[in-house]
Amino acid sequence: MSQADEGPGRTSAEGGGAGPRCLVTGATGYVGGRLVPELLDAGHRVRCLARSPHKLRDHPWAGRAEVVRGDVTDADSVARAMEGVDVAYYLVHALGTGGDFEATDRRAARTFAERAAAAGVRRIVYLGGLTPSGVPERELSPHLRSRAEVGRILLASGVPTTVLRAAVVIGSGSASFEILRYLTERLPVMVTPSWVRTRIQPVAVRDVLRALVGSATMPEEVSRTFDIGGPDVLTYRDMMVRYAEVAELPRRLILPVPMLSPGLSSHWVGLVTPVPAAIARPLTESLRHEVVCGENDIVRYVPPPPGCPLGFDDALRLALRRVREARVTTRWSSASVPGAPSDPLPTDPDWAGGSLYTDHRALTVDAPPEALWRVIEGIGGDNGWYSFPLAWAVRGRLDRLVGGVGLRRGRRDSARLRVGDSLDFWRVEEIVPGRLLRLRAEMRLPGLAWLEMYAETDDAGRTRYRQRALFHPHGLAGQAYWWSVWPFHAVVFGGMARNIARAAARAPRPSGRGRDGSGS
Repeated sequence: MSQADEGPGRTSAEGGGAGPRCLVTGATGYVGGRLVPELLDAGHRVRCLARSPHKLRDHPWAGRAEVVRGDVTDADSVARAMEGVDVAYYLVHALGTGGDFEATDRRAARTFAERAAAAGVRRIVYLGGLTPSGVPERELSPHLRSRAEVGRILLASGVPTTVLRAAVVIGSGSASFEILRYLTERLPVMVTPSWVRTRIQPVAVRDVLRALVGSATMPEEVSRTFDIGGPDVLTYRDMMVRYAEVAELPRRLILPVPMLSPGLSSHWVGLVTPVPAAIARPLTESLRHEVVCGENDIVRYVPPPPGCPLGFDDALRLALRRVREARVTTRWSSASVPGAPSDPLPTDPDWAGGSLYTDHRALTVDAPPEALWRVIEGIGGDNGWYSFPLAWAVRGRLDRLVGGVGLRRGRRDSARLRVGDSLDFWRVEEIVPGRLLRLRAEMRLPGLAWLEMYAETDDAGRTRYRQRALFHPHGLAGQAYWWSVWPFHAVVFGGMARNIARAAARAPRPSGRGRDGSGS
């Protein structure tokens, strides 16, 4: 199916099911990106609200869903998105946006609730966090406290609302799974925070999705919270031990100590795993208290099929198999980094102008264009950046020290990229298969930065690799930054261009053809 423009910021899909029209916010995120195809497969019509609709362009389901541009904090765009909607999914939060994220969450939830009521939406569905029983709200982590407040705001909207509360979500690419995975795989001996003794009721992401889809058809008189969890209640220590067993690793030695505060333990998690401290901290703070389901009433409205909910070990096996088979559809890093630049590329017509520095490289490559493209599309993650690995590693560590994402987010897929994918400390801004990869920097910089890589053919039929780095400085700090790193460009960018060309020349020549002209 094809998408057609319906004005600025709106695309629509042909066809669609006869079920209720569902609005999904957070479709560029981990859960939202998985929920959309589940709703479509259930026969529902889906509209996605996204700040950057183009980031959904390359998802396999993109041609089946309508996409509108907007933001949950913008009442007008929410009102437009709510038109004709039966069920509205609220899957966004301001986690990691700074100290005022609770106020941002509160404002966005109120806007969403008011506009849903005004539009006559039949049901709101929200995925929040499981809060500990008997603990005063003021003692909860800011993350859990905000999730609970958002749920109350939506329930008070006058629109029948389903609030699903989950603890640790286990699925390939989830932040909770990757923290567990990296801690266990990288540290055979661990000195751990005391929260590893806390009891938790994890839930498989497929069971979360099943509950979300089933909530769309709940009776009108149902408006309440539901706890959702798997069949196992474990400590975090138990989870690490069980992970080691499922992954067939040697038994891990785990030594809990009381002196690691949530703040210190979040930096410990950030040091060992790809998840930055800004995201790890609210997750680890939430583990200070026991998070176990107080009821299982969801089964009255969303009956589980045989074999569900998945047990913890089965959820781990499924997640690990998807990781090993490179079938991770969304990751914790799928959503944009809060505060990351969204300004136009400096060569776009609507760019406001100003200083712009560029580093341009071009080489003739002794390989067909498709071989060069495979190297370009495979860059980053475990494949590295083809020049001065120490410099890239140091830059990544410096970025994490100042609160950035660092270099360890890796890739969603080892061979293929799509618009919106995170790629170490870059984000895929544009991809033209077989020809262009444009990356936008999400590291902490005093300016905006892009990296473009082209596979081209010149007038003589020769393959050409073209590479362009662009930097738009902000103020004096940005100017100083560019000139301080300029002496290293020949080594980093020049070496990168040469090594990419060599890698393409060494690559085996395929006999078939594929998506980019190279077979698949």
